[in-house]
Amino acid sequence: MNPWSSQPKTGQEIDINQADRWQVYRRLQELSIASHCGMNQPLTAEVHDPVTAIQLWSVVRQLTVPRRDLASWLEDCWRLPSRSRKRGK
Repeated sequence: MNPWSSQPKTGQEIDINQADRWQVYRRLQELSIASHCGMNQPLTAEVHDPVTAIQLWSVVRQLTVPRRDLASWLEDCWRLPSRSRKRGK
């Protein structure tokens, strides 16, 4: 049984500037994440499981974090040792 299936859906208000709001909304729609964005209203998304929460975080992060910070974070991820590399030693 999925422990998340019994959880009620929660409308999460997303604090993002108005210029980026529609871009985030369209991306959430592409990911099939239930969301709503009305004129002069905050963007809200239905977050009911960890995968949706991570996807939402990722979409917002792409627009709110400076590109150089995103590139640095990605480079750090590549430097992390992986299990498969450890096994090969």
